[in-house]
Amino acid sequence: MLVFRGMRVLRSTCPGLSRSANKLQARKYSNLVTTTLEEEGKIAVITLNNPGKLNALTEPMGDELTEQVNSLKSNKNLRAAILTGAGKAFSAGGDLDWLLQRHRDTPQNNIDIMMKFYKRFLVMRDLPVPVIGAINGPAIGAGFCLALGGTDIRVAHTKAKMGLTFTKLGLHPGMAATHFLPQIAGPQVAADLLFTGRLVDSSEAVRLGLVSKSSDNAVETSLEIARDICLSAPVSVSTLLKTLRDKQNINLEESLRREAEAQAECYPTNDLKEGVVALQEKRKPIFKGD
Repeated sequence: MLVFRGMRVLRSTCPGLSRSANKLQARKYSNLVTTTLEEEGKIAVITLNNPGKLNALTEPMGDELTEQVNSLKSNKNLRAAILTGAGKAFSAGGDLDWLLQRHRDTPQNNIDIMMKFYKRFLVMRDLPVPVIGAINGPAIGAGFCLALGGTDIRVAHTKAKMGLTFTKLGLHPGMAATHFLPQIAGPQVAADLLFTGRLVDSSEAVRLGLVSKSSDNAVETSLEIARDICLSAPVSVSTLLKTLRDKQNINLEESLRREAEAQAECYPTNDLKEGVVALQEKRKPIFKGD
């Protein structure tokens, strides 16, 4: 992807945009999240940009995402947005060291911290245009939550794996996983994926309704969808978007509060510490229920 910054041309790592480079206008905000503008500013491509850590979600990344979403909200020319990840992953989920910090913190602090953390990323829902998730690689845990709750349409790379692996870490799901997944895929599929924490490939994700399409180039396919949206009447799209999101938002705040409280209950447990350390050591965890 070519990112224009003043008169300098920089090379970035997000695949699938090179064919559109001659049309690309861009502003690079900072290191952890980048935003580019396609089609004369009608389409924003927002990229989680910490490929060295597989775009793990952190508070600084969430702050940058919030800043950029707030900036895009004032763009009257914007008609659609795409959310993707730099490098090989969409997002591997939460930062493991940060999760261990939660293990050492108090439950009340953790409730407050998690509520703020969720909203840093679900700010994507504040964009007044349809958002397409280009799942270019693994979307795991909170990373997949962001794809489910922060985008309206999802396209997955053919080799992408997705899943909500919270229980395999000894942690209750968060970031509205328990809210959006039953709405998107139904309660039975949601229960299966949430209780087992298993991963699904792109073909199963399409079959379960988690994503709309599987593609060898998730970003380019997402751009095609975005361009098609741009051909629709702006007022009809914006009013329809509000209708769909308003239906999804019913009891969302209650769901987030319940998840934050449940995660705060899990953080002090030895099972949580074991789950995180086992993942760091690349072994299976041994949970003891304490």
